Amino acid sequence: MNADARETFRAMGTGVLVIAPAMADPRMRADALSRIRSVFSTEERRFSRFRGDSELSSVNAAAGRWTTISPGFELLVRFTLDQAQRTGGLFDPAALDAVVAAGYDRDFDEVLAGARGALHPPRQCGRWAEIEVRPGALRLPAGVGLDLGGVAKGWTVDMAVDAALQAGLPWAFVSAGGDLRIAGNTPGIDVAIEDPADADSEVVRVRLSQGALASSSITKRAWGPGLHHVIDPRTGIPSDVRTLQATVWAPTCAEAEVLATWALLTGPSALATINGAIATDDGELRTNFAMEAA
Repeated sequence: MNADARETFRAMGTGVLVIAPAMADPRMRADALSRIRSVFSTEERRFSRFRGDSELSSVNAAAGRWTTISPGFELLVRFTLDQAQRTGGLFDPAALDAVVAAGYDRDFDEVLAGARGALHPPRQCGRWAEIEVRPGALRLPAGVGLDLGGVAKGWTVDMAVDAALQAGLPWAFVSAGGDLRIAGNTPGIDVAIEDPADADSEVVRVRLSQGALASSSITKRAWGPGLHHVIDPRTGIPSDVRTLQATVWAPTCAEAEVLATWALLTGPSALATINGAIATDDGELRTNFAMEAA
């Protein structure tokens, strides 16, 4: 691993790590990194709910009316609606009101600093099924907002890896806040999964040669007892299931993001159908990562 070239920067409110083969032409690596930065910059402008000038903010402000959307926005929205159907609504891209009601109403650093509004009663979820999409346009139901945070981040990781390969790199690894993807003719990379109770420790290590890992945790973005960013659409409030963290492997980071949320809300039984690791509040780790996740 010491021979691999590493670059870091911040985007989408988190740290981004890029790993590429050191043997690649330096100009090629520089071009790939430039493309990766550009992808993150473009998608943050498109999908951030904390920027008043983002496309997402414009779409949410137009709830109840048809509004024009970019091809990239349309692709992700269609993906999220398919995934909401796939997970029986446990992944809900239209849970913005519930997230805001729980106190996550601004950038997370500001939330931690106490600069947030008052908490509100639970908000109804499940209205993703009422969202209408046609080529180049979308209509949200009145009073409904999209929160695409985690899945948009995974989507962007996927695009960034593709951009690096298009720049000519034989392989590339991109991680945004620990949600990651590796693709190409890779050597395989050991990835440590963080202990949800201790950020300085790991609970399992996975050898990854292809695909993506993403985690959903109730301990990372938390701002008080029972207050965190993972909304349970069945209740409209932050999840109170016994799962602290779910990490899932999938072919793409966007899919891994969706399945990590689903697995956290489902609990250990999710391991019957996904490749992952689930940590519960009794200190136990259940995993089927006994073999290489690829």
